[in-house]
Amino acid sequence: MPKHLIIKTSSLGDIVHMLPAITDAASFNPNVTFDWVVEEGFEEVARWHPNVGKVIPIAIRRWRKNLGSMQTWREISAFKKQLQEKDYDKVIDSQGLVKSALVTRWASGEIWGYDKQSITESLASYFYQQKANVSRNSHAITRNRLVLAQALSYSIDNLPLDYGIADNDYYQTPQDLVIADKTIIAFHATSREDKEWSLDLWDQFIPAMEQQGYCLLFPWGNEREYQRAKYLATTHQQAHCLPKCSLAELVALIQRADAIIGMDTGLMHIAAAFNKKGIALYPVTQPKLTGVLTATPQSIESLGGNECLDVDLVVKKMLNLL
Repeated sequence: MPKHLIIKTSSLGDIVHMLPAITDAASFNPNVTFDWVVEEGFEEVARWHPNVGKVIPIAIRRWRKNLGSMQTWREISAFKKQLQEKDYDKVIDSQGLVKSALVTRWASGEIWGYDKQSITESLASYFYQQKANVSRNSHAITRNRLVLAQALSYSIDNLPLDYGIADNDYYQTPQDLVIADKTIIAFHATSREDKEWSLDLWDQFIPAMEQQGYCLLFPWGNEREYQRAKYLATTHQQAHCLPKCSLAELVALIQRADAIIGMDTGLMHIAAAFNKKGIALYPVTQPKLTGVLTATPQSIESLGGNECLDVDLVVKKMLNLL
């Protein structure tokens, strides 16, 4: 049975983007398994795919902040030891960064990655033994699919987009987070405020959905996001500020909601992986290369780039989907 190692460490959206490539490989060899090096905060996402075996957590984000700590170096040593426990047929770096390329040299197996024309950090390509040429103008999901296809010698022509997880029910919704009928999850916040819809726009969108009988649930991850969600919940009768949720709880909510609307955030890519209906909003970024893709075309429509994110347009498109 062939065993391969994937290096794809972060971020949340990037991890989700890797799942269809694994499904492609399994369509050619159902017995193929992949171990996966991933940032410690995203371990559970990597485990969702049935063809993923061992998930090996790495903590680059945390380690680089504490390089003077002996505990950091003990953890790095333990990670290297764990990585070297197995001989792999192929080691594939689909991240394409110097930090991920360095990790490949700690593993045993034929090392694959992008050639220097295919990645932003061209220095990374010098660490690879075998190199794939993949257009930088392709969507991130397509790039992952192509590098894995070249490494394992198959074609993705005529293969459908399939994250491999849509039919699975991973988590139960906690009893205090009951999903009623006609519920929309609204991922209103991101790590960059300029990528968000303003509260004024949400104030226009929410009543339009309320008139159709829908309620909106607003998750949050930090104090600023909490204050936004709290404001919207106190201003609109059918808008609700959720309690602080874990990723598992948010996934359960996504799976049970009627639709999703949200900004440029990894949680929207999770919604796409579960083939949910909804709208992804890109006020300042271009969705062409990293926008949300679903197995059913236009289940989640990405709006932005050169388009005007007019509230009336977003409402119309959401209601058409519903």
